[in-house]
Amino acid sequence: MIKVFACIDGAAQTDAVCEYGIWAARRLGVTLEFLHVLDRHPEKAPVSDFSGNLELGAQESLLAKLSDLDEQRSKLAQEHGRQILDAASQRARQAGLANVETRQRHGSLVETALDVQPEARLYILGQHPPVEGNGRTYLDLNGEKVVRTLQRPVLITTGSFHEPKSFMIAFDGSATGRKMVQTVAGSPLLKGMACHIVMVADDTLKHQHDLGWAREMMIEAGFHVEAALQQGEADTLLRDYLTSNNIDLLVMGAYGHSRIRELIVGSTTTTLLRTSPVPALVMR
Repeated sequence: MIKVFACIDGAAQTDAVCEYGIWAARRLGVTLEFLHVLDRHPEKAPVSDFSGNLELGAQESLLAKLSDLDEQRSKLAQEHGRQILDAASQRARQAGLANVETRQRHGSLVETALDVQPEARLYILGQHPPVEGNGRTYLDLNGEKVVRTLQRPVLITTGSFHEPKSFMIAFDGSATGRKMVQTVAGSPLLKGMACHIVMVADDTLKHQHDLGWAREMMIEAGFHVEAALQQGEADTLLRDYLTSNNIDLLVMGAYGHSRIRELIVGSTTTTLLRTSPVPALVMR
């Protein structure tokens, strides 16, 4: 795991993805690779078969023009992608990164991300705003699949870049949650930042013990920690805590064994990622 992969497409979140990629690669001391994926099946206008109404020569001429048009579209898309990658690479080098690479691939984002997973330490992709009149977003179509499929951390950006100074761990006391805490504690990515740990669960001795374990683990790793055990609706409480405490980054596990598990793997996964006021780092 030697690279941060910043997935860029030229849309609104590309600037933020670039900046978070530069930030993460610098913190981790690894190579930053900008990844641009061209859909192998772009949407095209439907073409009906009017062969019964066209002379043979006219039909062949029309098909030839359509083929030429598809080829031109493909070439333009590739060139556009290269320009996006070149601009991102130049931006990273100007920011002082020495190890910067680019890659353009045909296929789907999930397939491509899986292909490069042996090289990946972290993926970064942007949360796109919903299209007017359509409740679904780019994150619904690609981001959720990436989060569910990959075995590496995924950072979902939102808004413009803001260098994180604090983060909040959504902790549920499960084995997966404990592994997440241990991973964060041992990684240089968030070192030196203020750490908040929030557990949404009943106020029992077991849950107090679980939360105390997480707090001590992060303190031993050198973090200044504030911990809170709260009761209620997990998604609402987590968002409110992020806002009221001016947290810069949400850290959560992709799987767990509580109401947070239902939150992360259920139908509200994209709801939390889409409505979080800050970027979300999703751990496996």
